[in-house]
Amino acid sequence: MKTIQGPGIFLAQFASDSAPFNTLDAICAWAKSLGYVAVQIPSWDARLIDLKRAAESKAYCEELAAVAARHNLVISELSTHLQGQLVACHPAYDAVFDGFAPERLRGDPKARQGWAVEQMHHAARASAHFGLKAHVTFSGSLAWPYLYPWPQRPGGLIEAAFDELAKRWLPILNVFDEAGVDLCFEIHPGEDLHDGETLEMFLERVHEHPRCNLLYDPSHFVLQQLDYLHFIDFYHSRIKMFHVKDAEFHPTGKQGVYGGYQPWLKRAGRFRSPGDGQVNFGMIFSKLTQYDFPGWAVLEWECCIKSSEQGAREGAPFIRRHIIEAATNSFDDFGKSGADRERLRGILGLSEERR
Repeated sequence: MKTIQGPGIFLAQFASDSAPFNTLDAICAWAKSLGYVAVQIPSWDARLIDLKRAAESKAYCEELAAVAARHNLVISELSTHLQGQLVACHPAYDAVFDGFAPERLRGDPKARQGWAVEQMHHAARASAHFGLKAHVTFSGSLAWPYLYPWPQRPGGLIEAAFDELAKRWLPILNVFDEAGVDLCFEIHPGEDLHDGETLEMFLERVHEHPRCNLLYDPSHFVLQQLDYLHFIDFYHSRIKMFHVKDAEFHPTGKQGVYGGYQPWLKRAGRFRSPGDGQVNFGMIFSKLTQYDFPGWAVLEWECCIKSSEQGAREGAPFIRRHIIEAATNSFDDFGKSGADRERLRGILGLSEERR
């Protein structure tokens, strides 16, 4: 078994125009001061990384890695959540997702989608230049507007959506394969890949592609009322990344999973800082260790009650307490006894004299 690496921190929710969150050097110093040993970088944030340059220049990637190393940190992974969303965007979301693309492309869905694909190619090559083994993204949403089957969905609609989803992602998966990097889709409400059933529909269409893997974030399973522990048993071989994020679900007589269009503070399902919600992280770390999870435990802070500053301060010790040093020998080794083949047969009553 492997010992999970960590604690790491995803920088997306912390980066801003204010110090110390406005440069990679300053935010790394801040992260180290809180006890983190790795940072996960949102590749769309130009304050932290130039993704195109990283794809073109290994030397540039070595410079960024050296910035982190000055603070005794490593870069655990890169993220393209925003760009991945635009690889497959239903027209219903054109206006709300336009802000994920450069201003020059807004209002032009075709050009925006082409840019998103190019960004994914950059991410594969940049990850390889950093020497990283995994990368996280979103699948995008072609079928999501039709999640609830009313009005009745026309026959074949979901199949057509997933056919197109696979058609768009398969060439990208091949680019990641050439780069030697696993592409990890975050299973997430709002994305076409939001549970095990949708994952399997996609896997079938991309021919069980070996680079099609997962980022596991249990908070999204709590909000869907999906068994987040059993999910690991089903899909552990494809889980290559892990966000440590908590959540809680308290249905009432007024609302449930759908949330009644309420703001986060008033929803039945809410994201919380680790330890403040209902996720059993002890069992999650145990299962991931049992299944030889090869990656990092990375804090993703999202909470509608606790401040980001407190969440970040508490995150590193929380993760460190949950990391299990994987056993290298069996607890009952003290009682083992060696035996040759004949003795084993004797124990089973199969020796020559008993025939």
